[in-house]
Amino acid sequence: MTILSWRVGLAAAVLAFAGHAAAQPATPRQQDSARQQVQQELVQPFNNAPVWRDVRSGPPGFTQVGAPSEQGVLIQSRGETWRQVRVPVSLIGGLLIALAMVSLGGFYAIRGPIPGGESGSKMMIQRFRAADRYAHWTMAIVWVTLAVTGLILTFGKTLLIPVLGHDLYSWLAVAVKNIHNFIGPILIVGVLWMIIRYLPYNWFNKEDFVWLTKIVGNLTGHEYPSGKFNGGEKLVFWFVVVLFTPVLIASGLILNFPNFGQTRATMQTFSIIHMALAYVAIAMACVHIYLGTIGQKGAYRAMRDGYVTAEWAKHHHELWYNDVKAGKVPESPMVSEAAVPEPVRRAVQLAVK
Repeated sequence: MTILSWRVGLAAAVLAFAGHAAAQPATPRQQDSARQQVQQELVQPFNNAPVWRDVRSGPPGFTQVGAPSEQGVLIQSRGETWRQVRVPVSLIGGLLIALAMVSLGGFYAIRGPIPGGESGSKMMIQRFRAADRYAHWTMAIVWVTLAVTGLILTFGKTLLIPVLGHDLYSWLAVAVKNIHNFIGPILIVGVLWMIIRYLPYNWFNKEDFVWLTKIVGNLTGHEYPSGKFNGGEKLVFWFVVVLFTPVLIASGLILNFPNFGQTRATMQTFSIIHMALAYVAIAMACVHIYLGTIGQKGAYRAMRDGYVTAEWAKHHHELWYNDVKAGKVPESPMVSEAAVPEPVRRAVQLAVK
């Protein structure tokens, strides 16, 4: 069988689908389309334009697609628009994340970590209770896992195939796709738990807006007084946790479970929403992760062990420190170093040194 005859056979098969040719004779229009395809093959081999033009404009055929509105639609032309929109969205999103990471790396190289204001204090404050830390780490681990796997799925073909090769990347892509799909629903529990535990401390007040206007000084160690969480932390909470993450969960569920009647057009729309919000949220999360780890001395220890020194609290969150000292925050007692569990005390001593 020649390539030409094979291609014409394929055209006939597609036309059979479009017009129920298996059950009834081809119409004159279909016969004409088949003749056009044969002529097209002679002039431009491998150009199937007449076949697909006929499929798009012809009578509906038969499919087993669940959504009633899509039954009989063989070619969904809107899918090409979706494919084209994904390219600039991915490019802009990738550049945004890269800009955030490069800027933070440059800032760290020039300024180093923000000082913690510690000089060997013997008094400590319980900043986060166990339930607060568990909620945070559940959210953080699941969220970062989804972010990393999502970025691999988006940019892996461009960035990883040249390094890993097609075979190894194919295994990696399948693995991260399954991790992303199965870990995603766990985020529902994580975000609800996080909102319940942290909402009471994240309402904005006028001091938070003043803090935001003094962002340069705050990032160089001259912090404006703030409550338990400052204006920057509250912005991350409201945008990333309360706003973006629930939308990411909802759009992810629409994409993850395509058997509830949503159309392909609906899934394509939410795919773009999911991608765009994810890029913005990841860029904001990069700043939060930086300040919570290497960017600010003592911040990671507070979430890991739950305690900070009184000097650290006064330096970074003076309004909260004053309330703790006045006894207005019973869930955050100020205690002597001797009253703190030994592993925590040892970690604090090492950090101060």
